[in-house]
Amino acid sequence: MEKNAKIYIAGHRGMVGSAIVRKLTAEGYHNLSTRTSSELDLRDQAAVAAFFKAEQPAYVFLAAAKVGGIHANNVYRAEFLYDNLAIEANVIHQAHLNSVKKLMFLGSSCIYPKMAPQPMSEDSLLTGLLEPTNEPYAIAKIAGIKLCEAYYDQYGSRFISVMPTNLYGPNDNYDLQNSHVLPALLRKFHEAKLANKPSVEIWGNGSPQREFMHVDDLAAACVFLMKTYEDKPFVNIGVGHDISIKALAELIQQTVGYEGELAFDTSKPNGTPRKLMDVSRLNALGFEAKISLEDGVAAVYEDFQENYRRYTQ
Repeated sequence: MEKNAKIYIAGHRGMVGSAIVRKLTAEGYHNLSTRTSSELDLRDQAAVAAFFKAEQPAYVFLAAAKVGGIHANNVYRAEFLYDNLAIEANVIHQAHLNSVKKLMFLGSSCIYPKMAPQPMSEDSLLTGLLEPTNEPYAIAKIAGIKLCEAYYDQYGSRFISVMPTNLYGPNDNYDLQNSHVLPALLRKFHEAKLANKPSVEIWGNGSPQREFMHVDDLAAACVFLMKTYEDKPFVNIGVGHDISIKALAELIQQTVGYEGELAFDTSKPNGTPRKLMDVSRLNALGFEAKISLEDGVAAVYEDFQENYRRYTQ
């Protein structure tokens, strides 16, 4: 990417998009194009077409999406499918029509079958049934991958896809009804400590294994791949090791300094038993994550405390 090239970051105020903006800025890229969702509804085909015609970005990071945890994915199934299909179709198609030099589509590890062999390699895509609770979101993300591949094959478009593992970091979603597990637990433990509550409820039995990557590591990987990767196959982005939900809860409990009990609600769903990414392709390309979970959670808790009012409104 040329330093003076115009780069559009779709979803720049979200956790992933804002991290990409920070990384690009740190590396000297300052011709960045951004729009809030109120300024540009990416589900609106005509509005997206007008934006690309006017802005003419050279590079696009497609980090915009409707996202949420198990509860939100399971309840708002139609919105998760429709909104994400519309966003990716509009942006990818307009990138093609306006001769964007390169586009990166960010997917999700939920694209893999529920019982995919662990760690999950890129070759596991479409080899089995998806986790039912987040099937609509997964299907939308799979469609995005295939759309990029189709433009790559038919038109030679340099449209690449990456599949991040579970992420956490600044600008995360801390809404207890639709956030992911790590930010939800962090908020629960923080508020339980303030209120001196005797216990903190945790969904499921604590046995599922999950991989967690700090979003700054993801942003570094995305910028690295945008500058160096030219092939059609999508690339997993993760840290290559996982942790049980129980152990994660204990780590957050220790970080927050909460002294109460852990109460596992086994009536709530566990989700997929294990989700660990095979990152051998990424590592072979020359990238490895650097931020440990312990250091990352400590930094995120500090950020959460500083921005508590904004994150919990």
